[in-house]
Amino acid sequence: MAVKSVLRNVKIATLANQQAPYGLIEEGAVVMSDAQIEWVGSESDLPQDYTRLDSEDLGGRLVTPGLIDCHTHVVFGGDRAQEFEMRLNGAGYEEIARAGGGINSTVRATRQASLEQLIEGALPRVDALIAEGLTTIEIKSGYGLERDTELNMLRAAREIANRRPVTVHTSYLGAHATPPEYKGRDDAYIDEVVIPTLHAAHEEGLVDVVDGFCEGIAFQPGQIARVFDVAKALGLPVKLHAEQLSNLGGAKLAASYGALSADHIEYLDEDGVVAMAQAGTTGVILPGAFYTLRETQQPPVDLLRAHRVAMALASDCNPGSSPLTSLLLTMNMGCTLFRLTPEETLTGVTRNAARALGLTDRGVIAAGQRADLAIWDIERPAELSYRIGFNPLYKRIFGGHA
Repeated sequence: MAVKSVLRNVKIATLANQQAPYGLIEEGAVVMSDAQIEWVGSESDLPQDYTRLDSEDLGGRLVTPGLIDCHTHVVFGGDRAQEFEMRLNGAGYEEIARAGGGINSTVRATRQASLEQLIEGALPRVDALIAEGLTTIEIKSGYGLERDTELNMLRAAREIANRRPVTVHTSYLGAHATPPEYKGRDDAYIDEVVIPTLHAAHEEGLVDVVDGFCEGIAFQPGQIARVFDVAKALGLPVKLHAEQLSNLGGAKLAASYGALSADHIEYLDEDGVVAMAQAGTTGVILPGAFYTLRETQQPPVDLLRAHRVAMALASDCNPGSSPLTSLLLTMNMGCTLFRLTPEETLTGVTRNAARALGLTDRGVIAAGQRADLAIWDIERPAELSYRIGFNPLYKRIFGGHA
């Protein structure tokens, strides 16, 4: 028999009703039945059958959907703090590379780590996100760049969902960079490592979506297309790191495959925006990397708005370009760096983040959705983006349970 309960005396940012800002219900109630939301609305309209259920008076606090981080690299070995310090002390790219820095240092450390070490290293990062209301997280591979470690990264991601009350969505990112042993042989790496490992990961049930990095320092569109062709044959959706440092037409390529999302997109042009709009591809904006790398080219927010492309936000948590484990800070950065509105940033880490993962059962507060909720000790939704370094989370509910 279903266990039902009521949250009452709450402001509810449903993000579902576009007739009102935030879909806000000022004096609301939420009825949960096990892991699902059964009813939501004004408390004065609460059906009589629900008034006899166990209820919790939340004192007028704000309830939002549980937060979703739709782009992370939280599973990796080692760190890049020394490289960060060297750069700030004046070292250039070549000096850092000679000292063992750059992505290859993360690849080495990740290859040397055991499965348990990868899990234990990732858990504190995931815990920091959970402490701010996270209920769903996407986790990528991409620092193994060889079969066994790529599979271990995905296994570690899956295991996190067994050790923490959080939904994990995995992305296979074998086409992240070319490892040193394949230097100058990008096509051979795609054919000999990326594609065979994708098959192995799929057979083991480790992959929810296939990702790639389309950039001058990574892979060309034709190489990404070969990986996406395999993903399509396996029935797996795709997404892409695109237009971060230049415009190679990656977002347009991704859209041609019906991609769930194109991520970074600082150098995205209007043709790419139009292609994304036509395909229903979400644009994922990653202010942490923009901030850390001190970039100046901003994503084309006005074009995305004009063409009604859904915009998501994510931490891009990774050891090199975005060592960020706070979605609240990500939201503030989205407002201050890119002039997104507070409503756009909250929507970006809930409804549109779910869309970027192809998840239709979460991201808004509505009947039939998962009972993944964040309860905040604040009065207005804008406070979530307004404050810097402040966490007002009162309670997190995951699948109907606190």
